[in-house]
Amino acid sequence: MPPIDRLLAIMARLRDPHSGCEWDLAQTYATIAPYTLEEAYEVADAIERNDLSALKEELGDLLLQVVFHARMAEEAGHFDFHAVAETICIKMEARHPHIFGDADDDGQSREERWESLKAEERAAKGATSAMDGVAVALPALLRAEKLQKRAARQGFDWPDHEGPTDKLHEEMGELAAAGTENERIEEAGDLLFAAVNLVRAYGVSAEDALRAANAKFERRYRGMERLARYRNVDFAQLTLDQQEELWRDVKASEANKPA
Repeated sequence: MPPIDRLLAIMARLRDPHSGCEWDLAQTYATIAPYTLEEAYEVADAIERNDLSALKEELGDLLLQVVFHARMAEEAGHFDFHAVAETICIKMEARHPHIFGDADDDGQSREERWESLKAEERAAKGATSAMDGVAVALPALLRAEKLQKRAARQGFDWPDHEGPTDKLHEEMGELAAAGTENERIEEAGDLLFAAVNLVRAYGVSAEDALRAANAKFERRYRGMERLARYRNVDFAQLTLDQQEELWRDVKASEANKPA
């Protein structure tokens, strides 16, 4: 039996109302969705770590999520896994007419061509706004960038770095002046949104940049902890100035490492 058919059979058995698994039978699209997101992030993590063995495993876990959702839809009479596969086949061929069809490559960039075809698909589905179709469940930074790009394609964007830079400074002032918790939450959101706009103006992905900054901070913090242990001191008991000294030492050691 081909592995994909075996996987489909396993899921059908797990969801069998008479002899299936109690946990699997209790699940719905909504309860499974967080696991689907988690598995997608674990795929990304394996790629980030360049761990191909883990990548193989995590891709299998992610495939299971697709099979799980498709099985629940099949039980409800909506669609099955094969319909899911057929749908993406049709979509990919339609989005590459210069590869699978007779359309000429008119010189557009890959992103321009892709977004134009996606816009046509959204219109065919009854979209009435450029904002339609930007998934609410996306990570907030990524969603902010996508919303801004949608607006920019219709001309609602600053022509240079000066506009988003000034806006960022404006939002910093408004956050500092906020008097209530609700105002601080709103202004903090505006500040982060403005920061995404500024880094986008430099051609930088905010999500990728923050992931890299998180990794750098974690690496350096762990380095501070190791250095404190090496010096036989309790890191948590050090003053902020002493911790800052460790931070500078770790940064210096990174700078001195051969490329």
